[in-house]
Amino acid sequence: MTEPKAETNKAVDIELVETVAEIVTRLGLSEIEVEQNGLRIRVARQLVAAAAAPVATALSLPVAAAPAANGGTEHPGAIKSPMVGTAYLRPSPSSPPFIELGAQVKVGDKLLLVEAMKTFNEITAPRNGTVKEILVEDGQPVEYGQPLVIIE
Repeated sequence: MTEPKAETNKAVDIELVETVAEIVTRLGLSEIEVEQNGLRIRVARQLVAAAAAPVATALSLPVAAAPAANGGTEHPGAIKSPMVGTAYLRPSPSSPPFIELGAQVKVGDKLLLVEAMKTFNEITAPRNGTVKEILVEDGQPVEYGQPLVIIE
């Protein structure tokens, strides 16, 4: 009785995992979790494993480096996402945002959070300046290298 059930689950597992993995790759997601007929599967890509630890280093490089073409935003003060994830402009839904337009920021000030694989990564200011633009909305998915904020 145990064997037929294992065979049935095994066939469903492989098919569902392959489908979910294709969706993750096609949409450029870092992870996805689905549930079907009481079976829950989570597929996660390890894109951020190296970038998650040195967040400050990853954030400093895009500002100092020559700007790359990215959605028409080639501003030298653009702070870019160091990973694929979801941007959050505030620590919780009831809290005020970390930054607002026109705000003065100093090196190390928290600008926003990017959540990737259930880990919240602080995006901090790599230099002093004024927030000129906030290019993402709270809860918006972001891609690696996508401009998030412009500081002048």
